[in-house]
Amino acid sequence: MKKLVFATALVLGGLTVSTAASPIFHDGIMEEVLVQDFTEIEISEVPEAITSALEEAYPGVTLVKAYKNGEEQFKLEVSSEDGSTTELYADAEGNWIEM
Repeated sequence: MKKLVFATALVLGGLTVSTAASPIFHDGIMEEVLVQDFTEIEISEVPEAITSALEEAYPGVTLVKAYKNGEEQFKLEVSSEDGSTTELYADAEGNWIEM
């Protein structure tokens, strides 16, 4: 009888371990991949269409840093009047991109 109870417990324990789902966690790998695609450029290299769109859509912000990738997309780090910083993405024509 002891062997039967032990064997049943062993089988049920094995099934529980094999069906347990591993936890999903966010480790930031995708953010690093996105960041690696962009290379920093001078603010003067940002197209006029983007600076005009920035002034129109976000009045009062200051362009702090600019990045560009191979697809002619730009990542802009802007600072608002209250000191907070935000990242914006745009294409070369000044159209905003959601990433």
